[in-house]
Amino acid sequence: MVISSCSSDWSLPCTKCYYTKTSLNLHAFIIPMCHFPSFSSISTSNTKLFHASFSASSHIPILEEHSSNTPLIHLDVNFSDPKKYSKPEIDQNLNDFLRGLFEDSKKDELAFEYYQRLKKRPEFRPKKSTLNHVIRLISFCIKNRKFKIAESFLDAFSSDSEIGVLAFGSGLESYNKLHMFRRTILVFEKMKSDNVVLDSRCYLLVMEAYSRVGNCNRVVELFSELESKKLSDSNGCLGQMYGVLCESLGKSRRPFEALEYFRDMTKKGVFEYSIYSTLICSFASLREVEVVEKLVTEARSKTTIRDPEVYLKLVLMYVEEGLLDKTLEVVEAMKEADVKVSDCVLCAIINGFSKRRGFLSSVKVFEKLIIKGYEPGQVTYASIINAYCRLGQYIKAENVFAEMIQKGFDKCVVAYSSMIVMYGKTGRLRNAMKLVAKMKEKGCKPNVWIYNSLIDMHGKEKNLRQIEKVWNEMKRRKVAPDKITYTSMIGAYCKAEEFDKCVKLYNEYRLNKGVIDKAMAGIMVGVYSKLGKVDELVKLLQDMKMEGTGLDQRLYQSAWNAFAEAGMEVLTKWMKESFRVT
Repeated sequence: MVISSCSSDWSLPCTKCYYTKTSLNLHAFIIPMCHFPSFSSISTSNTKLFHASFSASSHIPILEEHSSNTPLIHLDVNFSDPKKYSKPEIDQNLNDFLRGLFEDSKKDELAFEYYQRLKKRPEFRPKKSTLNHVIRLISFCIKNRKFKIAESFLDAFSSDSEIGVLAFGSGLESYNKLHMFRRTILVFEKMKSDNVVLDSRCYLLVMEAYSRVGNCNRVVELFSELESKKLSDSNGCLGQMYGVLCESLGKSRRPFEALEYFRDMTKKGVFEYSIYSTLICSFASLREVEVVEKLVTEARSKTTIRDPEVYLKLVLMYVEEGLLDKTLEVVEAMKEADVKVSDCVLCAIINGFSKRRGFLSSVKVFEKLIIKGYEPGQVTYASIINAYCRLGQYIKAENVFAEMIQKGFDKCVVAYSSMIVMYGKTGRLRNAMKLVAKMKEKGCKPNVWIYNSLIDMHGKEKNLRQIEKVWNEMKRRKVAPDKITYTSMIGAYCKAEEFDKCVKLYNEYRLNKGVIDKAMAGIMVGVYSKLGKVDELVKLLQDMKMEGTGLDQRLYQSAWNAFAEAGMEVLTKWMKESFRVT
């Protein structure tokens, strides 16, 4: 043995001791010393495992780049008497040696090189534990985004029928975990081109990938292909496969087909109760109330439904169908199943009652739910605050808002917006400004609704300085103004009789493709009339006609008076022919 290294770890006495216990017939291979395990990790009792004849020319994938200055070991290994050791003992020692290398992640490259070369020897039979270490490299590479190396490993294993399916299975699973489902499909296609026979686990992983990319037909085809092959290992994951199949069919709005497969599954004695959740959600999305209720009854007789999504889907279905009282039965069912009633479920119920029966009905339901001990979250609080504000129950709105803040839900822009709008309606400008300052302290950014409320409040006070301040803040925060913003701004300047400013803002609004409604038209007809800009008034009326905006009696009369005062009898006649007063 010849060792070239400056490392103190490779002491000369140690190498001599190792040398004297092994009679060598030189067959050389060279490996980087930085990868070779220390002699302490290879006991002298196992020196017989070094019966090897390796070529340094074969190419293997590398996990890391190594320096060309790495010290080398020139290791010559053979046994003086190969017949002295039995084949099982050699096989065991080689497997132990490889596993020792694989257990140190820094030696993954070296371990794989040994494996690639040892597997060519007839006396070497890799054990399952050794193969698991080899396959781990594929998972490691994919997890760390070393896809080309992973592909190289798969290429190396594709011709080995014993390990190929395990290696490819590891690749399929690893890509699925990263949600790289199209790469999973590419690996599957490579398996087919390399004639690697899929096992049941591989079928399951590929079906999952096709389901996630929305190719339901391919999922059905793969399931049929699996059934036709009648694989012996399919029983262990058959329930999961039915689950993927039914989920894919459900997402493709084919729940009746999914139900047929589910019935077929139960006839075969396969039980996967989680599929009930998939079926219920799928039928609920299509509002098949009768089928859903039968499935719920059947599922509850066999298992406990603990999937929160199922209950949310039931609530949404009943809301859409107008069966609002049944949404409260769903809440009771959740309580019986010991499933927490989520904020989403409560909010869906409150909003459902608001939409179908009005705000008064929704606040009554909310108060009943609170009495029964259900706890609202941020979204439910925001909805009920809006309901109280719409009903003019401002004290209750403030009390619920204070409770919401106390529970830590202090970053809800919708709730802040509802309260600020309420303060605007009640003329409480100072309270609104304080609340805006508070929400900014909490790191909550005002939205366009809040800015619109502030502009409207300052407009009523004819405080143009504050309006401009709010407008500039909107631009600085890049909050895009909407139709209400422009209407409030133009209205405020119109009250202050700054008509030129009104025209400037209106032109900006139109350049931004703003649509003319009756509120905007009412202001601008007055502005153009007072400025005596007949041509602009005619253009405004033409634009309104083109966009289908009608004239009410007040607008019609204002425009008529403007034309009459300007002596434009032709235009008054045109107005009479062109517009119907609504």
